[in-house]
Amino acid sequence: MIVAERQHVVSSFTTIKGAMIPETYEVLNRWDFELTKKANLDRLRDENYIGAQSTNWLRDVAKVLNRRLDPEGRDRPLVVLAKGGFPIDEWKPILLWHITRDEFLFRDFIENWLFDAYKGGVYRIRPEDLHHYLVTISTRGGQTEHAWSASTLERVATGLLKMAADFGLLTEGVVKEFAHYHVPERSLTYLIRAVLEHEAGSPRRMLDSDEWRLFLMQEDDVTNELLRLHQFREVEFEVAGSLVQLSMRLESPLLYAEELVA
Repeated sequence: MIVAERQHVVSSFTTIKGAMIPETYEVLNRWDFELTKKANLDRLRDENYIGAQSTNWLRDVAKVLNRRLDPEGRDRPLVVLAKGGFPIDEWKPILLWHITRDEFLFRDFIENWLFDAYKGGVYRIRPEDLHHYLVTISTRGGQTEHAWSASTLERVATGLLKMAADFGLLTEGVVKEFAHYHVPERSLTYLIRAVLEHEAGSPRRMLDSDEWRLFLMQEDDVTNELLRLHQFREVEFEVAGSLVQLSMRLESPLLYAEELVA
């Protein structure tokens, strides 16, 4: 289980190790709900079914996944989707949502730095552009175990940009640019349910939630997507000023994930 007290811990280790999207997908595809989390990760280390090129990398994958995910609880929908063969390109935005539940630094970076840069029309981003943001992380509630050296600061900045590129928010390359990012429809319909649940079932709070910043979206973008989904009868959605009405089948993210791979 994820320890609640760690939700504000800033981990340079997991950031530097990266998003690990293909590795995470493969591990969760082979996850056995009959085994404990420890037993599943032990099997990963024993069998190396992800084809890791070194023992150290295999160990790091297991360590990062142990830190990031709660497959038996909060993150069970991720496992259901991976085991059901849900396409990895559609699975990635859902993974982004789930790992940012406990990955404080990556979530804070997107919501409080990258999104503002995107809206501000920033064109190119280099690791050194993040240095001031990183040294002020404690002002936003982040807890670091010790002060970072200059080399660690650079590696963390590089890691954050690389993770954003892996999830499709930025382009690849040393100097990053914003990509033309769009959440696939089935991923979006999952995320609507997830954000709604996160916002205690309030459609109004779901619509203007800061959680959409993770996908470089804001209220108008979400409203337009919901109106489109309403047109195609995927949801029932009406908005008039501060009044928002939303209804859909299977409001539970887990039940919807199960339906997607049924």
